[in-house]
Amino acid sequence: MAAIHDLLAQVQDEALRARLEQEINRLSKTKKFGLVFEEHLPECTPLYDISVKRGYTVAKKTGVVSEMYEVNSIKDGIATCYHKVTGEKEDIPVEDLVSVAQFGEPIYPYLKPIDSICNAPDSDLWHTLIEADNYHALQLLEYLYAGKVDCIYIDPPYNTGARDWKYNNDYVDGADSYRHSKWLSMIQKRLKIAKKLLNPDDSVLIVTIDEKEYLHLGCLLEEMFPNANIQMVSTLIAPQGNPRVNQFNRVDEYIYFVGFGSAKPELLPLSDEWRRNAEDTRTLRLLWQTLMRTGNDSMRANAPNCFYPIFVSEDGKQFKGVGKPLALNEDRTKVKAPDGCVAIWPIHSDGTEARWNHSPESLLEIQKKGYVKLGKFTDRGMAISYLLRGQIQKVESGLFKIEGYNEDGSIISNSEVRMIDPGTQWSISSHDATRSGSQLLKQIFLEKRFTFPKSLYATHDAIRFYVANKPNALIVDFFAGSGTTLHAVNLLNAEDGGNRRCIIVTNNEVSDAEAKTLSNKGFKPGDPEWERLGIAQYVTWPRTVCSIKGTDIKGNPLKGNYYNTEIQMQDGFETNVMYYKLGFLDKTAIALGRQLAELFPVLWLKAGAHGPCPSLEDDKAYMQVLPENEFAILIDEKHFREFNEAVNKHPEIQTIYIVTDSEAGYREMIAGYGDKNTYQLYRDYLDNFRINTGR
Repeated sequence: MAAIHDLLAQVQDEALRARLEQEINRLSKTKKFGLVFEEHLPECTPLYDISVKRGYTVAKKTGVVSEMYEVNSIKDGIATCYHKVTGEKEDIPVEDLVSVAQFGEPIYPYLKPIDSICNAPDSDLWHTLIEADNYHALQLLEYLYAGKVDCIYIDPPYNTGARDWKYNNDYVDGADSYRHSKWLSMIQKRLKIAKKLLNPDDSVLIVTIDEKEYLHLGCLLEEMFPNANIQMVSTLIAPQGNPRVNQFNRVDEYIYFVGFGSAKPELLPLSDEWRRNAEDTRTLRLLWQTLMRTGNDSMRANAPNCFYPIFVSEDGKQFKGVGKPLALNEDRTKVKAPDGCVAIWPIHSDGTEARWNHSPESLLEIQKKGYVKLGKFTDRGMAISYLLRGQIQKVESGLFKIEGYNEDGSIISNSEVRMIDPGTQWSISSHDATRSGSQLLKQIFLEKRFTFPKSLYATHDAIRFYVANKPNALIVDFFAGSGTTLHAVNLLNAEDGGNRRCIIVTNNEVSDAEAKTLSNKGFKPGDPEWERLGIAQYVTWPRTVCSIKGTDIKGNPLKGNYYNTEIQMQDGFETNVMYYKLGFLDKTAIALGRQLAELFPVLWLKAGAHGPCPSLEDDKAYMQVLPENEFAILIDEKHFREFNEAVNKHPEIQTIYIVTDSEAGYREMIAGYGDKNTYQLYRDYLDNFRINTGR
């Protein structure tokens, strides 16, 4: 119906328009049951980095993006265009036009590097910020991580009736009788793809909302995820109250938790502020972790600096030191332990060489403090345990009491900590959006740059209930706003020593007031002056950089510590982030192999985003073998033998891309790669985005 009304407004004959309007209104009174909403006109995305050419679909930069034209010809900087609906001809300066991608069209995305921050050069953990319309970003993420995401946290626009969100580049206000329907249409399209990202066996979708749409959203979630475990929590986020005209002041909002498979909230060691009654608790003891690395990146080759002997006394009761790390070509059996000692190596149960979770230097540092514990001798050596950073913090903060030391120097702590079930009514002081959201951002920016940011700790806590025991979780937020989710993930990793990776997506819209000011100065969307003030460039990325560095926007150290922790804000976070802008490639050029350099960030992400994102240094290269990034690309299949030899020298390589047009040839080449991830380029990429359209 909304699409019909949008088209109806374009009917020139007033009598005919009135007659059609009358019939449409009569039909609309027919009673319907259940959650019924309109699909609306297709969404469109302006592509400011794509040149305007003959035959392209375009819109006016200062107009509504759904008001589209087709370019018939271009001469002397003037484009002769025809309106897509009325067919009317119009001559428009090319500089006033922007290319448009319509919903359902095949798109071929790439990621253009904009900036990066590396605050942990020895870590292979890299988060990602993508500046993009989130629908197209989700299409890319589906290609990269279908079924691999552990947690999606989103804070979508609440559809308050104010100028808080746009549909087809135009604000939806309270006077729009279809605003609820448009909102549902918008969110449904994105949740359809989000569902494909989530691990069906164990993952969670977390959505925050207020009273304007919580009923509609709840019905939509029930309809879209009938087999999920859905629960709604009410949380106090504005103790002072937000005014509502002729209504009670609003002090809370809602959080929907949609659990898939075995996902469930974990009981956590929370403060008494979370406690409801004595029966909602259980106890927790200090948790020791195995020192030997496990998982996909646990092999010796993944971190040669972490393959070294640990020397213990022959009776297995005393820690005697460590040896030097061995190069990959050195034989451990030739290393001799000191007199009276036994050398312990990280060896998997199948006999393969693994690696420790600490370098020699950092292991000695925590061992001196009592955070390394010797186990018993086994056929492979000895099981050695250590405390993660989060557990160490709990010891040093006094949560777990040190009652003595074992003979091997490890601490003795039999303290028990209460684990609390918080229930569905959260009234937590740190969740105050003003104090822990707006004021936190003001400390970073020294001014107001973003309205209504989430409390850092509200986001942190919501996520923590589901990923506390997943130190390597992949977390996605495609309504990133000011970047609270990435900030929260960094804080969570700092608390417990986790290695969780976060991908956030936001557009680069400017505020309504800024748009008017810029327009009055003659600037248009796409101009550097306009883009500089967009949310991604002006808020999300600067916040990310400042929180990681531990400084405000002028480089001064941040003050204070993060709530309920000993972590000082000025210490920042030991982590790394890449900032990309989503763009679109020409499918013909991709098929001809002309745009491999542009696709490198996509291939890096698909391989797990290990190490700094590499680039194609030589466009004439016939292969790229990148052990640090754990992937390799065969560009010219004539060199497969040489490529295969290089790959086999690096067991840490887990993802292999083969550029070939031959399906049979591709199958033959990958036959010896066992359980490694292999992909045929560019067929795999092109087929994905050609097929997965028209949702």
